[in-house]
Amino acid sequence: MAKGITYVEAISAGLREEMQRDEDVFCLGEDIGVYGGAFGVTKGLVEEFGEERIWDTTLAESAIIGNAIGAAMYGLRPVAEMQFADFVACGFNQLVSNAAKIHYRWGPKVPMVVRLPWGGGVSGGPFHSGCMEAWFMNTPGLKLVVPSTSTDAKGLIKAAIRDDNPVLYFEHKHLYRDPKLREEVGNVEPTEIGKARIAREGRHASVITFGIMVHYAVKAAEKLAEDGIEVEVLDLRSLRPYDSEAIRATVEKTNRAMVVNEATLMGSVAGEFASFISEHCFEHLDAPVMRIGALETPIPYAPELEQAMLPNADKIEAALRKLVDY
Repeated sequence: MAKGITYVEAISAGLREEMQRDEDVFCLGEDIGVYGGAFGVTKGLVEEFGEERIWDTTLAESAIIGNAIGAAMYGLRPVAEMQFADFVACGFNQLVSNAAKIHYRWGPKVPMVVRLPWGGGVSGGPFHSGCMEAWFMNTPGLKLVVPSTSTDAKGLIKAAIRDDNPVLYFEHKHLYRDPKLREEVGNVEPTEIGKARIAREGRHASVITFGIMVHYAVKAAEKLAEDGIEVEVLDLRSLRPYDSEAIRATVEKTNRAMVVNEATLMGSVAGEFASFISEHCFEHLDAPVMRIGALETPIPYAPELEQAMLPNADKIEAALRKLVDY
């Protein structure tokens, strides 16, 4: 029997422990009760905590987020699930015009979490596979976290729930049941929001990335290591706020930087990090900052087309070889 827990089990464990710790924490979303959610994250929670704390809602994302905002302002700590991250578009106004600005305008705390199953690689097609972190990166008042490991999945959901600000929690669907992500997680403390981690040490180039791309970058780095090229991989874990000092430190160490995100590059968060590096680390660069992202098209349904469209370890490896040879 495989040891440890998967990424999806780690999220579920984090939710359960926070609900046990604080009776003000509750969950709401579509089919999250008896059914356990589209991906099974909330499976078993309604039996333990009852329907008063596990709300099965109507199919209305604007209502889900609106209810979460109201509950947060009254002192509760709601965790709202978007069945797929793409559907958050239906509640966009509630997030960017209300949740993000309430504290700034008149002072109340808005301690709420929106869970967003995001990303491709599961043949979900163009309406169930999006990467919309850039939509919210430009909105002061929101925090964005993106765990790439089971340990961080648990630690960051705890941190998000305890934070007094609205937090968007991006959980990659392709990582949910990946057996390679099984870890002995245990009683994890909340992971500090805004603090990156080194996923792999290196000295010839740095990859700054997050989410599933951390694993692809590490795989590419391991392949390059066979040829004596040591690549450092920085897992941002948090996009807003982000760890500018960790980015600066890895670039100063390796003198070459590549930013990787799964989303298309036009207007992506990769541009923000590339801009930061160019502006603040220019004197340490021995090559231009590179970016890797998806092709400029909605994600196709066919697996072979989806694979051709999205970044992967082979594409990252090929780009790193060019960067090191510059």
